[in-house]
Amino acid sequence: VQLVESGGGLVQPGGSLRLSCAASGFTFSRYAMSWYRQAPGKERELVATINSAGGSIKHTDSVKGRFTITRDNAKNTVYLQMNSLKPEDTVVYYCNWLGTGHWGQGTQVTVSS
Repeated sequence: VQLVESGGGLVQPGGSLRLSCAASGFTFSRYAMSWYRQAPGKERELVATINSAGGSIKHTDSVKGRFTITRDNAKNTVYLQMNSLKPEDTVVYYCNWLGTGHWGQGTQVTVSS
């Protein structure tokens, strides 16, 4: 199983980024996926989940209205569109095969002027 995140970087407050997570090694279209994030010294926080068909989408309260999780089963990829970014969104973001111990390597997002 491999989960490879990309799309992180430096962005100004109010800006946008789209994270991607390319999955391989399992039947991606059958499983729910999620995005987590983790700040140094803190526990990993669930950001958003999406079911296998692209429905039943949930976002944590702190990102509702700003972040959107989607997936493309034809491309074995899950996305996190992040708009109206704030400095407190500056953390490492991880892709997760929901309910398993399979994680990506993480991608750093830095929101700063």
